[in-house]
Amino acid sequence: MSGLIPKQFIVDLIDRADVVEVVGRRVQLKKAGKEFKACCPFHDEKTPSFTVSPSKGFYYCFGCGEHGNALDFLMHYDHMEFVDAVESLASLMGIEVPREESNKRPARSYDALFELVGHVTRYFELELKTNQKAISYLKARGIDGATAKRFGLGFAPAGWSNVLDKFGTSKEAIDRLLACGLIIRKDNGKHYDRFRDRIMFPIRDTRGRTIGFGGRVMGDEEPKYLNSPETVLFHKGQELYGLYEARQALRSIDKLVVVEGYMDVIGLARHGIDFATATLGTATTDEHLNRLFRMCDEVLFSFDGDRAGREAAWKALENALRQIREGRQVRFVFLPDGQDPDSYVQENGANAFIKALDNALPLSEFLIEELAAQVDMESVDGRARMAELARPLVSRIPPGIYRELLMERLAEIVGLPSHKLKTMLSKDASTNKRQPTTQATRLHPRPAIDSGHPSIVRRAITLLIQHPEAAVNIDIEKLAGISKPGADLLHDLIETIQSDPDMTTAGMLERFRNHADGQHLGKLAAVEMPESDDFDAAAELTDCVIQLAHAAQRERINNLIEQQKLGTLTAAKKDELRELTRSSGTDG
Repeated sequence: MSGLIPKQFIVDLIDRADVVEVVGRRVQLKKAGKEFKACCPFHDEKTPSFTVSPSKGFYYCFGCGEHGNALDFLMHYDHMEFVDAVESLASLMGIEVPREESNKRPARSYDALFELVGHVTRYFELELKTNQKAISYLKARGIDGATAKRFGLGFAPAGWSNVLDKFGTSKEAIDRLLACGLIIRKDNGKHYDRFRDRIMFPIRDTRGRTIGFGGRVMGDEEPKYLNSPETVLFHKGQELYGLYEARQALRSIDKLVVVEGYMDVIGLARHGIDFATATLGTATTDEHLNRLFRMCDEVLFSFDGDRAGREAAWKALENALRQIREGRQVRFVFLPDGQDPDSYVQENGANAFIKALDNALPLSEFLIEELAAQVDMESVDGRARMAELARPLVSRIPPGIYRELLMERLAEIVGLPSHKLKTMLSKDASTNKRQPTTQATRLHPRPAIDSGHPSIVRRAITLLIQHPEAAVNIDIEKLAGISKPGADLLHDLIETIQSDPDMTTAGMLERFRNHADGQHLGKLAAVEMPESDDFDAAAELTDCVIQLAHAAQRERINNLIEQQKLGTLTAAKKDELRELTRSSGTDG
């Protein structure tokens, strides 16, 4: 069905879903008080640390940190994309998914674009069958007809307007070709084909629909590879070539290997290695890694062993650090200089490549090797420098067993007691938290002035996430003027709940799924808060807001007093200072 799924429908769906039923269909849960527990399905463990809360509509693993609502569970456990998970959950609940059209990007135009790209894909496939030069090139590269058909390979014939003439028969059709990146507009307003005299590699989404293309020349022309530009269908920072084909070939995916080119993916598949995928002319992004880890727990990167290959591997490592946690593994394979996975497997066979994967370098060892290569490990200065280089990298890794073990290994390498190195890295983390512009600090504000509480904003946000009903009667105006990190988020959360008083914890997390602090909110939803029989979340939250308002008032008074000392206080500000000191009981 065409159209966008309304955001409010998704939030309502989450609020109505029984997360215990959704998880319980796939994991054996046991009642534990008000909640349910099980061994985590996302990492190996013997003692149950996976908790499902029916009241919050939320699950959390205290071992690996995986958390979310019913939709998140379907995406992670069943390897579903977001829309597929929404449709699956709605089907389970017997609800029809409504669709609506966006004013900016009508849904029907998306359907028309998908249809157009599909027609062009079939056109390229037919052209390949009749072009002997292209067929000979593919055969010389070891690609047979069955492999070409499986990956939908095609050929864009030479000439400036083959696609334009065939599919651009009206102004509307030309606009669609432009929107799909298949043609280019010249300065004089005329158009020409983007892909000419190239082997064509269709890039498919999770449903098997072509969303873009990669084109490769058969000779020495430049550029060797040409990709579709960013379009409404294709975002190269999110897509991975060959992922759809891997999912079709393998019932269960234990690991995925990331290579650099289309031919590497196809060459490996030709030799029975069906778990390869490639980035599309860009470095590995967080979005890429999120998709990979939704599919499996082990990701390998295969690069040429030269300097350029190791630099590409280092960029992948830097992005992977934020994704590392217990149960996940990232490793690196460096092939002999001058060889890529395609040439290596053709020369040495599939077993040799599998053996290279088995002997891949773990992320931790690659990190240490690269840092050690930059310093003189024989000197005290060099080892100290290595610790400094490691500091910002380790701080990116989420807290947990993996981070602890890596710090112990680093301490051993640099010759420091592990507790001293951990103290150094902790100090670095504290410094980072004091930087107001970083995402990590938004939920870790500095202590309120004279409040006696280490983090009132964090406490308030935690209360809100776990007890949304507590915000219904909060006077949101009291938050005006509060400059502490996280205050804006606190304001947004209260405002969201007050606009929908029946919202649950799971609904809140869904509403803030794409917010910069969405992941942090999920962690706060799992924080165990000491609650007695007379616990009153609304009263606790009100107290937090009052303390924040008082702290903001004192901060304003101090600021005005400093201006008074400098002789820069205006008459209006003097009146403000007198009023504030009177209302707060502070001597001016």
